[in-house]
Amino acid sequence: MDKTIKSYTRHNFRTIPQLASVSGQMIHEIDLTARVFPFKTNNYVVDELIDWANVDTDPMFTLNFPRREMLEKKHYGAVEKLVAGGQGNDALLARTVQQIRLSLNPNPAGQEQNVPWLGEIKLKGIQHKYPETVLFFPSQGQTCHAYCTFCFRWPQFSGMSELKFAMKETDLFLKYLALHREVTDILFTGGDPMVMSAEHLGAYLLPLLGAEYSHIRTIRIGTKSLAYWPYRYLTDRDSDDIIRLFETIATAGKNLSIQAHFNHPVELSTEAVGRAIARIRLTGAHIRTQSPLLRHINDRPELWSRMWRKQVDLGCIPYYMFIVRDTGAKRFFELPLERCWNVFRRAYRQVSGLCRTVRGPSMSDHAGKIQILGVQEVRGEKVFVLRFIQGRNPKWVDIPFFARYDPKATWFNQLKPAFNDRFFFEEHPNKLPVTKPFLFE
Repeated sequence: MDKTIKSYTRHNFRTIPQLASVSGQMIHEIDLTARVFPFKTNNYVVDELIDWANVDTDPMFTLNFPRREMLEKKHYGAVEKLVAGGQGNDALLARTVQQIRLSLNPNPAGQEQNVPWLGEIKLKGIQHKYPETVLFFPSQGQTCHAYCTFCFRWPQFSGMSELKFAMKETDLFLKYLALHREVTDILFTGGDPMVMSAEHLGAYLLPLLGAEYSHIRTIRIGTKSLAYWPYRYLTDRDSDDIIRLFETIATAGKNLSIQAHFNHPVELSTEAVGRAIARIRLTGAHIRTQSPLLRHINDRPELWSRMWRKQVDLGCIPYYMFIVRDTGAKRFFELPLERCWNVFRRAYRQVSGLCRTVRGPSMSDHAGKIQILGVQEVRGEKVFVLRFIQGRNPKWVDIPFFARYDPKATWFNQLKPAFNDRFFFEEHPNKLPVTKPFLFE
């Protein structure tokens, strides 16, 4: 059966039929909160994923519809007061909303510092944090089929153009890659690259099959489309073209990896997602799965073990459990680091080896991707045991190190080093790698 996507935003979400069962107060709160955070969902999510009889606690409703509690009380109150004042407050409302957004750490982990240069040109659509991996933000892919309320790239969708990562110039992207032979992996990200047409996506991907890019061995596509719009691979106008594009890449000898975001088992429960996964796998592409650990959504070990098992059943590879980034609505979704570790290990011990490809819980901090290995007592002191899965300096990778135990800490920057004044990678701050090693001048 064909399925046509219908999107809902703050401006038309009241037309969703199922909202008849939702209180007017909740609808009012969604409208006000969505003036700060981006809001977009679609008919697949609304019709097939949300439990409308239990919206107060339903994880898929909370993943798509911004709640009042995602804003601080003072911020919510300021927006509510200005909206109640009518159109005469529009300019002040816009300024207030912008101030609130800027207070919510819209550029976490110093992403701006990952942007490289090509001569005198700053490549705003590229991030190059680790030597072998480049992130690319194609301009046509800077939206999504639906927006997750926890999204750490929410400024991309909020009109904050000064913080937006996007790039139209394919030639600059390709020139940068040709000059950087150390790069083996390209991650197309956004937004969501899979909102692009097959033609536009192919214009970025197919040139990478040329001999001059033989050093590019893996092409990754980060996407939420399998969870929020699996019909992208089934009945969209160019679904067959997408499948043929994937086949072309795999046949050319590149490793094509779909980095699929699944936050809850219900996203894996429909017939459509199973069919879409099967169709992608037949092209030779691999599907790796990842998600942050989120309060109110998936903060129970049994949900993760069930999700990993189902992913393996469908032929996917569990890849990462992340710790929710310190941005946007983090205060609503965050969990103490010790709780994150306990959820991970209790889920991990419930599954077989095929599910244990997953790594976590991890934080993408300024210095790199840091994994919590556990909480232990060392030299009579309770500490977090940590390691780099990836680091700005590759020599840091896989070296265990320690931070003082803090039961309230929810992110790495809240931790203090144990047994020393600095963490080992901070001993020579003037040597901390930034994007400079990746410049071409």
